[in-house]
Amino acid sequence: MKKYNIILVYDVEEKHVLMCKRLLEPFKGQLNLVGGKIEAINHLEEAYRELNEETGISKADTSLRHFMDFTYHYYDILLEVYVGKLKHPVDLIEEVNALEWVSLSEDFFSEKYAGDGNIGHILKQIEYDKEEILKTL
Repeated sequence: MKKYNIILVYDVEEKHVLMCKRLLEPFKGQLNLVGGKIEAINHLEEAYRELNEETGISKADTSLRHFMDFTYHYYDILLEVYVGKLKHPVDLIEEVNALEWVSLSEDFFSEKYAGDGNIGHILKQIEYDKEEILKTL
């Protein structure tokens, strides 16, 4: 099974989430969450590694929590979703894709965002218990 992670990071004020603009297919030109292939046994550490590699955000800057998974049985793919919140402002370092903070007032179900509505779904699920989820980070 191929394994990937995506990481949803809130800014300090919890008014924005970090997104990257996809340069490659799938979803070329759309905004997406950062993430990548899972290659290590410790999936949480792999999420921290990907986040740092793609954004410059370190483990000292945020705490991550494994929040949910999507399993695509037909494609033999597991997509792990992590959520985090910055502990303090950071300077972002772009690896490949342009990074931007996107307001939570956006419609994450629109065609502007990758994942055919998955990002909107993830944010809606977090919203149900956001205060509880983020205070544990």
